Amino acid sequence: MADLNANHVNPFLIAATKILKETCLIETKIGKPSVKPMVSTHDMYIIMIGITGEMSGQAMIAFEYSIACDIASKMCMMPIEKMDELSNSAICELGNMIMGNAATVFSTKGIGIDITPPTLCTGSISISSSFTTNICIPIIYEDNKIIEVHVAVKDNH
Repeated sequence: MADLNANHVNPFLIAATKILKETCLIETKIGKPSVKPMVSTHDMYIIMIGITGEMSGQAMIAFEYSIACDIASKMCMMPIEKMDELSNSAICELGNMIMGNAATVFSTKGIGIDITPPTLCTGSISISSSFTTNICIPIIYEDNKIIEVHVAVKDNH
């Protein structure tokens, strides 16, 4: 199984912290990365985006239901108490912005990638990657609210 390195993960973290600050007006800190499969509970929302080009794999952004509502509230600039069509669209667009920004960061390093449209997954699921390692990096804001960024990509060179 191919191993990830910081050059594969950092562009996603740079993009996520930038977009969360600009779009949601939140300051974040990066938690301790870990190697683990993507496993969600019944109250999770996951934005999954495929990556093709000079790298392949997927990146996922996972939120507990309450965090998804909080992020959607910040994006829509109004209280969101339940996930519906508007709030689902908002967090999918957050995924698009983060991954599009990550693609830009990769391009400044001479690596061309394309991203797929986001897929929104909810509920208890387990996603395993047999071709590369899945790295989970928690992004923490407001002291204890966590957004997980999962990166499972490999070089195609």
